[in-house]
Amino acid sequence: MSNANQAIQVKEDDVLAAQTTERMRDRRIVVPRADIFETKEGLTLVLDIPGADEKSVDITLEKNVLTISAYPAAVKFENHSLAYSEYGESDYQRSFALSDEIDRGRIEAMVKSGVLTLHLAKVAEVKPQKISIKGG
Repeated sequence: MSNANQAIQVKEDDVLAAQTTERMRDRRIVVPRADIFETKEGLTLVLDIPGADEKSVDITLEKNVLTISAYPAAVKFENHSLAYSEYGESDYQRSFALSDEIDRGRIEAMVKSGVLTLHLAKVAEVKPQKISIKGG
C-alpha cells in the first residue's frame, strides 16, 4: 500500500449522523483535527482533543469503522464564577473506515496532554507460495 487513504478513510457521514441523533449530554460535538502518518509497519493517527484524558476517551471498532469519542470534564475553578467565555464546552467524535490491511488486534492508543495517538499496525504481508500440481 502506498497511500494511507487506501487503508483508512474519514467517515464524516457517521459524525454528521451522530450529531443529528438524540444525545444525553447538552454539549456540542466537535470533529477533532487529525494527522495520519504511514510507515511500512502501519499508520499513526494523531488527534487533538483538548481537555480529554484516558478516562474520558472511548474508542470502538465495529464493522471496520473505528470511532473515537471523547467527553472531557468541564473546567471549573474553586471560588470563581465564569465572567466571560470564548471556548465552549464540547465533546469530540470522529470515525474512520479501516481497510483489511489493518491488523484489528494490534491497535494501540495513548492520550497525553490532550493529544490522542493511535498506532494501527498493518497485517503481515502474505508471502507468495508455490502450488504443486499433481498429475492424474
